[in-house]
Amino acid sequence: MVLAALAACARAVAPPAPPAPTGLELPREVHLRNVRQLTFGGQNAEAYFSPDGRELIFQSNREGRECDQEYVMGADGSGIRMVSTGKGQVTCGYFLPDGRRVLYSSTMATAEGCAPKPDRSRGYVWPLLDYQIYLADADGKGPTVLSPAPGYNAEATVSRDGWIVFTSTRDGDLELYKMRLDGAQLTRLTHTPGYDGGAFFSPDGSRIVFRASRPEGAEEMAEYQDLLRRRLVRPGKLEIMVMDADGSNQRQVTRLGAASFAPYFFPDGRRIIFSSNAGDPQGRAFHLWAVNVDGSGLEQITFHEAFDGFPMFSPDGRKLVFASNRNGSRPRETNIFVADWVE
Repeated sequence: MVLAALAACARAVAPPAPPAPTGLELPREVHLRNVRQLTFGGQNAEAYFSPDGRELIFQSNREGRECDQEYVMGADGSGIRMVSTGKGQVTCGYFLPDGRRVLYSSTMATAEGCAPKPDRSRGYVWPLLDYQIYLADADGKGPTVLSPAPGYNAEATVSRDGWIVFTSTRDGDLELYKMRLDGAQLTRLTHTPGYDGGAFFSPDGSRIVFRASRPEGAEEMAEYQDLLRRRLVRPGKLEIMVMDADGSNQRQVTRLGAASFAPYFFPDGRRIIFSSNAGDPQGRAFHLWAVNVDGSGLEQITFHEAFDGFPMFSPDGRKLVFASNRNGSRPRETNIFVADWVE
């Protein structure tokens, strides 16, 4: 009788209705509802939630700037304010666990203006600028350099228990490192030739997901090293990797042969969401994908014809923030969007 009563109660309670579509999600984007656009105009990317989910830090060339600075806004797009200094070129902002401080990477120590565009006559490449990682108050005051080293130091994110993971060329290759919030206990995590970057901790801090290139054969390795000497990297082939937080047990998750990047753990820690141009012969359309940490269950999440990238779940797992070319006022304009996640 008790079991029958419980079953009856379960049938009587209807599940909550999913949020209504807003028109910014596409018909096949079944996991996204109530998509809202938070920025309008320019190039806006890499938006990441504060620990309480109330704010987002992001990079943008808004206000007519030639290159990016770092900004913070409310999770609804309100109250946008710049938190970097306005000097140099800035990227990769992130909140610290206390929510009262932020970090970002900037070239302001060596150049007050924007860096020149890289020579792409031999194909699409990323420049490895003289970035240093800065720690500052959430209002932008008091920026100080963490663990300075010549060359590229960027792509820093933070675990809930106070570890920073970042990419650096301090040992001659593009490797992942971690350190404490004060720069102490610096530890190198990767040691394989090739680019390792874009790392994020799992919700419990026990694992790290990242993107990696692994040049195959003498010709690919020679090209990679030649570009590295010229302070460039070609991101045409990146796979998603996972390792334990101490750098051990490294394993490859995807085998797509594409440019896969911006991985982030699902709240359950068993899946990964990321961006990739897999499936596009031209390599131009980037969509969001989900995959289990063992590489199974690959699923396409977004279907916009141009670009969707930099996904991150809110701390409560109910929302997904991402950057997209959808609904732009001009071609290739990138804005920040947030959606309710439908499992």
